Formats: sequence, structure tokens, C-alpha cells
Amino acid sequence: MMELLKPLKISSAGMNVQTTRLRVLAENIANADSLPGNAGADPYRRKVVTFKNALDRTIGIETVRIDKISTSKSAFQRRYDPTHPAADKDGYVQAPNVNALIEMMDFREAQQSYQANLGVLDVSKRMISSTIDLLRS
Repeated sequence: MMELLKPLKISSAGMNVQTTRLRVLAENIANADSLPGNAGADPYRRKVVTFKNALDRTIGIETVRIDKISTSKSAFQRRYDPTHPAADKDGYVQAPNVNALIEMMDFREAQQSYQANLGVLDVSKRMISSTIDLLRS
């Protein structure tokens, strides 16, 4: 029976990390156009999720986990808006280092990965149910 639980653990771990990834990507998208409130302040900095494998000692398998959520070190964008309170002497405002198109593509990939793990979870549950039915007869 323990062997039947392994796919459930693996797919649920995959769903957990993709849920976190989707939350972080949604935060990036929501802040893609936010600008700092005053001169010298930094705008929103893009967040990045990294994964790692971790041994689940209860069932003896490696599953995926969140390693860390860090901020991207890429350069901020610059927008010309001389009327903005955060504009520099040349009229440019630092804007977040978020490319909404890339974030949306990553979001779609994370959704598909979540769905794939959900499919594995569903198949595993049906296999366990069938096994229980066979044992009853």
C-alpha cells in the first residue's frame, strides 16, 4: 500500500510548489507597472522562485520543494515621465524589472504543471480505490 501513496506525495509536493510559484508570479504581474512614490526610492523588484529536491523520509522518496524566493538582480527599467514625483533630473523614473509578457508565459507554464500534477493525483486516487475494491472481493 505504501507504494501506492508515493505518487500522491510526489504530485502533491509538485502542486504545492506550483501554487507558491503562481502566487509569486501573480505578485510580479500585479506590480509590473508600479512606480516608486518619491525620488531616490526603488520600484518593485521582481521575485523569483527556485526549487530543490528534498528527501521525504516518511516514504523514502525525493520530492520537489521551494528552495527560496529571491529578488531578481536585473536592472530596473527606465520610463520617461518628467511630471512623476520620482523622476530624476532628466525626467526618467525607475520602473520595476518585471516583463509582464515573460511573467504571463511563466504563469501559464506553472498552471500546466499544476494541472499535470493534479492529473497524476487523480489517477493515483483511482488506482488506490481500484486496489481497495479488489481486496474487498
